[in-house]
Amino acid sequence: MAKKFELPKSYLAYELKEYSNEPGRAKIVEKELKPLKKGEVLLKVHSGSINPSDLMFMRGLYGIKKKLPVVPGFEGSGLVIASGGGWRANSLVGKPVACVAPNKGDGPYAEYMITDAYSCFTLGKDVSLEQGACLFVNPITAWALLDQVVREKHKAYVQTAAASALGKMLLRLSNKKGIPGIHVVRRKEQVDLLKSLGAEHVLDSSSPNFDRELRVLSNKLNATIMLDAVAGEITGRALAAMPYGSKCVVYGALSEEPISYHAGLGIFQDKKIEGYWLSSWMPQQSPFKIWKITSEIRSLLGKEFQTQIAAKYPLKEADKAIQEYANNMTRGKVLISNGWEL
Repeated sequence: MAKKFELPKSYLAYELKEYSNEPGRAKIVEKELKPLKKGEVLLKVHSGSINPSDLMFMRGLYGIKKKLPVVPGFEGSGLVIASGGGWRANSLVGKPVACVAPNKGDGPYAEYMITDAYSCFTLGKDVSLEQGACLFVNPITAWALLDQVVREKHKAYVQTAAASALGKMLLRLSNKKGIPGIHVVRRKEQVDLLKSLGAEHVLDSSSPNFDRELRVLSNKLNATIMLDAVAGEITGRALAAMPYGSKCVVYGALSEEPISYHAGLGIFQDKKIEGYWLSSWMPQQSPFKIWKITSEIRSLLGKEFQTQIAAKYPLKEADKAIQEYANNMTRGKVLISNGWEL
């Protein structure tokens, strides 16, 4: 029989009032707990992770918008303390989990969150709740992107924003699988950082020799796919240097600029651009495949999928946490944490 927990009548949450780039668009409020529906669980939130997608969402620039007011955040971790019924939901009560927010409901920047039971995955004793809060967005994206490299039989790949948390995961995972990568960064100190992590080929896009170096190296390695988190000018520039028939998979837009793509790249060199979005990719996978992927990711969380936690802030300092992450993305992940321990 499932353990019973005392449920709150109300709780604190960081609630977004309007989509805006201005400070003060979200406030700490007290919310009443809604009744659970069948298949839902109530999570006592330990930590909510901040990702670039969260920053875009709060500005109204992301691929989805939720009805306002809403609590932001796409992924987090915590303890399941109640079930709305159903086998899966009942089986999670009393267990620490990693989870994603519902498509139309509140996220984890709060003391509690309601989500679908199938959006939760239990954490083993060897995985901390801090690491669990970072289990979904970056690790699954890195896994899916590298899986595409393998499935499409590319010999090597190019990646932009290689010094980001996700970029480092791609580096470590591709090294483990023996897939050569060309890792593109923007500063000299990032070159040194990635080489210290085991990267063999690192290029600085601010170097005057970048285009020639990428052309020579990508042809030597036959790197015919680029995994691009930046967009803007670098996308077309890098794709132009890559071999005939190359493609670019855009999964982020850190530059917030339109992609520069000369028509001749498509007409004369058969080069293509396509997109990847985790929110579209996940529903296309079977529950069994997602279970297999997350099981593999859990086993690699302390290694290839380890996330560097740069800072943790309490819920009441959510504004400060978001600003800290926006200003220092490459330092590591910033969590909004409620600070309790199991």
